[in-house]
Amino acid sequence: MDLGVHLPLVRFGEQQLSLERLARTVDGARDGGFAAVSANDHLVFRAPWLDGLTALASMVERSGSLALATTVALAVIRGPVPLAKALAALDVLSDGRLEVALGPGSSRADYDAAGIAFEERWQRFDEALAMIRALLNGGPPPSGLRHYPPPPELAPTPRRKVPLWVASWGSRAGLARVARAGDGWLASAYNTTPERFEAARAELADDFPCALATMWTWVTDDRAAAERMLVDVLAPFLNRNPDTLRGQVCVGPAEHCAELLSRYAAAGCRRVYLWPLGDEQRQLERVAVEAAPMIEP
Repeated sequence: MDLGVHLPLVRFGEQQLSLERLARTVDGARDGGFAAVSANDHLVFRAPWLDGLTALASMVERSGSLALATTVALAVIRGPVPLAKALAALDVLSDGRLEVALGPGSSRADYDAAGIAFEERWQRFDEALAMIRALLNGGPPPSGLRHYPPPPELAPTPRRKVPLWVASWGSRAGLARVARAGDGWLASAYNTTPERFEAARAELADDFPCALATMWTWVTDDRAAAERMLVDVLAPFLNRNPDTLRGQVCVGPAEHCAELLSRYAAAGCRRVYLWPLGDEQRQLERVAVEAAPMIEP
């Protein structure tokens, strides 16, 4: 298992969003031996949220050899043709370092903002995914389209065939879609556990690639500080019970983080994308120096 990192796209409290902060995060990931930097997608949110694709594009040069990943890109909200056009550009500009995970999104507010019926999200997503695959990787266009016109030919095309992962929280229907249409499965850390992840993964082929996104992270030896971060910052932000989150996220000592990540490695997880809750460069250094060496493969 290797580690990726989410770019700091959302503002917690008074933390400011900036190009400098993105750059420090990428520097921390590169210097700490991480495998990828990633961005996920919202049009609107309860807190200010930078556009993910724009943030990734701004870090193409600085990211060196790191993979650039979407975790996830909203195929329905953005529309399959505009999204494919942007993804192809990212792959070209990064010389083939793009990794794509797609999902319909779970926020009704995003659909309202885009003027799309939330109830149509799964039907539209199936069509959008098939269109994006045809647009990026060639092959015949999907048949029987109801929500979109037949895809045009886009140029330039990506440097190489782009893997298209499908995001799912792990429902039976979601995993069936992953197996049917995805090149990999991207799960959500704060919506599962290592045990549930392993059970869901058993529904897929033995060698099917699986990864985990949104692993909220705050490495600290101060247990009171960890509790404040969990109870006062993360739980209200996610509107979740802190007692449930406590065992699902990397908030606490390095030993706790390593133990949780080791359980995911044992469950067959190929990559975990960490999302530091601020002070990104220092947090990534602590993960690389203190937690990562203790992760059991």
